[in-house]
Amino acid sequence: MVNVMLPIVCSAALRWGTVFGLEAAPCVGGTPDDAPPGPGAEGAAWPMFRGDRQQRGVAPGALEVPLRLLWTFEATKAITSSPVVAAGRAFVGSDDGFLYAVDLSDGSLAWKFQTEEAIEAPPMVLDDVVYVGSTDYRLYAIDARTGEQRWRFEADEKILSGVNWFHAPAGRTHIIFGCYDNILYCLNAADGSVVWKYETDNYVNGTAAIDGERIVFGGCDAVLHVVNAAEGTSVKRVALGEGCHVAGSVALADGSAYLGHYGNAFVRIDLETGEVRWTYANPRHAFFSAPAIGTDRVIFGGRDRNIHCVSRETGEAMWTFPTRRQVDSSPVLCDGKVIAGSEDGTLYILDAATGSELWSYDLGRSIISSPAVVDGVVLIGCSDGRMYAFGPAEKEERKPND
Repeated sequence: MVNVMLPIVCSAALRWGTVFGLEAAPCVGGTPDDAPPGPGAEGAAWPMFRGDRQQRGVAPGALEVPLRLLWTFEATKAITSSPVVAAGRAFVGSDDGFLYAVDLSDGSLAWKFQTEEAIEAPPMVLDDVVYVGSTDYRLYAIDARTGEQRWRFEADEKILSGVNWFHAPAGRTHIIFGCYDNILYCLNAADGSVVWKYETDNYVNGTAAIDGERIVFGGCDAVLHVVNAAEGTSVKRVALGEGCHVAGSVALADGSAYLGHYGNAFVRIDLETGEVRWTYANPRHAFFSAPAIGTDRVIFGGRDRNIHCVSRETGEAMWTFPTRRQVDSSPVLCDGKVIAGSEDGTLYILDAATGSELWSYDLGRSIISSPAVVDGVVLIGCSDGRMYAFGPAEKEERKPND
């Protein structure tokens, strides 16, 4: 089960789609202009939660609607983890404790790797290695081709956070992830040895974002943390206020952090000054969903059962779209469209400009997993234990001279 009672509720809900080295297709005014190429194999990939190290949730390319169901892959328990994609495979965890590698073309199983407890965290693929945390307190490094373990690291509590990465001096690659032992860990990607540890005052549940030398994440201690990547030291701590615990992931763009919290608000915070640029408040409901950052708008789910779109500059509401249950799943922007799941069991595709529904599919059980979009194909996990793949509807054959 995803929701975990702290003194406050902090939960994990966790995503597919980016072509590296290429500019993403415009999404209502374009994609974020500072989107860098990411890690992974050549071709279409979404190797980490939210697609890039800044956690912006924007996929390139075209997305045609209506979609059709291409295939499903069935685990033995719920899939609340979010899929990632690299080298022609999708990787996703399940509450049954397995990490699955699935062929994108037909959904067939390539391999599976067993941990001792549920995997709610999203995996990350980098340099042919899959990194994933488990509620068994361990972070695993697994060969993406064979499913063999490279190494594992044992923390002192469960890991629901996704993994991020950065290049360190002397050509080393370091990975970071948060843990319920209140620590953000930095490990050597090659062998899992500890580089540094940064301690907070409560659980670290969401995936940390990285921009240059800054690592940024929210904690269940109701603080936005900015950490120096090289040394693991605090650059800035922004207190969000009593009850404003951050259980979801932060997105970074234009020198700001965008995040929701349990103080019933979604905020934009200037990383240099620590000042709140704007606040989008809800009278009664919290925000867990991570945002998708378009050029002129920010889109995220709410526990008020709505998908929200606000101005990136001012935070003013542009539109809301009602679903029948809370939306902890994190939306993706692609080709002027919003792809989002809801705990009402429906996968929605909306017009990003107006919020009008373009297409939907009822999976029948709650969706906490976040969607991934690659080459016009949408992947998402479901509480029914299946991962679903949707692609363009088949076009009718045209005869010559028609």
